Amino acid sequence: MVREDGKKYYAVVDDYSVIFDASTNPWLLKNVLKYLPYSINEEGTLGYNTKHPDYSAIKSKETIAEEVRKFITGTTNPELWAYYSAYDHVALCQLFGRMIDLPHGIPMYTNDLKSLMVSMGNPRVPEQSEGAHNALADALWNKETYAYLRGHKKDPQRLLGEFQLGSMEPIITESYTSEGVYRW
Repeated sequence: MVREDGKKYYAVVDDYSVIFDASTNPWLLKNVLKYLPYSINEEGTLGYNTKHPDYSAIKSKETIAEEVRKFITGTTNPELWAYYSAYDHVALCQLFGRMIDLPHGIPMYTNDLKSLMVSMGNPRVPEQSEGAHNALADALWNKETYAYLRGHKKDPQRLLGEFQLGSMEPIITESYTSEGVYRW
C-alpha cells in the first residue's frame, strides 16, 4: 500500500496454507510467489527463505490487520484506489472478517483505476517499469497512474489520442422487484 504522502506499507501473511495453495497455481507460482520470502526445495517442500529481503515482512494476519487499519486511518478522509479493484477490496475486508466489520475510517469501497481509465476513453498510461505482480511495485504504479490521470482530467483530449469523448454509451441495467423497477 502507498499513501498519497508517500508512506508505504508492505507485509506478507504468515499463513502456510495460503502460500501452499498459491504454489499449486502455475500462474501465481510464476508471477507472484517469486517475490515472496518462501521457497520450494527439490522435494517440493515449501519453506521460508530467510535470506529473502522481505523475510522480515512476514507477519500474522492479526498484526497485518492492525497495521493496515493504522496505515489507512492515519490520513484524513482516505480514498482507496486499485487497478481492477474488486478483489483487492474483498481481500481487505477479509483481514477484518466481513465488509461490515471494517474498522471505522476505512472506506467501504475501493475506487477502480481501470473504470476511471475507461470513463476517460481508455487513455494510454505510463507502463509499470518493473515488478509487475509484486504488491508494493503494483501499489507504486497505481499511485503513479492515479496521479497521471488526475493531472490530465482538466485536459482529457490530451489523453485520448484517437478516442473521442462521448464515444462510449452508458449501459442502463434494470432490476425488477416487488417494489418496482430500479435502474443503475
